[in-house]
Amino acid sequence: MSTATTLFTPREVAELSGAPKHVIEKAIEEHILTVRFRASITEARQGRRMLPAHAVAYAALVNKLELKLTTAHKKRLFAMLKRLRSAEIPTARIELAPAVEIDVGRLIGNAMGRAEQYRATRNASIVVDPEIKGGTPVIRGTRMTVYAVLGRIEHGETVADILADNPDLSREPIEAAITYARTHPLIGRPGGRPWAHAA
Repeated sequence: MSTATTLFTPREVAELSGAPKHVIEKAIEEHILTVRFRASITEARQGRRMLPAHAVAYAALVNKLELKLTTAHKKRLFAMLKRLRSAEIPTARIELAPAVEIDVGRLIGNAMGRAEQYRATRNASIVVDPEIKGGTPVIRGTRMTVYAVLGRIEHGETVADILADNPDLSREPIEAAITYARTHPLIGRPGGRPWAHAA
């Protein structure tokens, strides 16, 4: 993964890392994570807050560490994570302070691998086109919105059920659509069953 150019929204970082969103927001407020304001690859809107891929590893670590970290320690932790290539993270050990060593891979598991899989599938499979569903994100090659997919999952269906109805699709775009819909909620989402109209 080219972590220098891989960008995620704060909500995507929270979802991929398993950390509460307030952990990411606090890191932004403390100037540990620096946001970039730009359109995401799958969106036309300008001004979306984006974070680097290493924010996923940072959030996963801070969420799992049973230590009270100072802001200085958090900044040091993120600076050390940024120096690592993605392939190094699963086996990395970081000395945060004398006699305080963090086994990064053991704590965050496959968070970076999940982030890379999601990024690749998101960029390849989620399309925002004003000519399709008025620009609502859809799975490439279909008119199925990401919100329709998430609505089905939230109401008891499984990925296997959706695949059975759409045999031309593979599991990865469905899973990416679920994550994308969770992390890019509709603005002013109506009540009732909005996914029924978004299919």
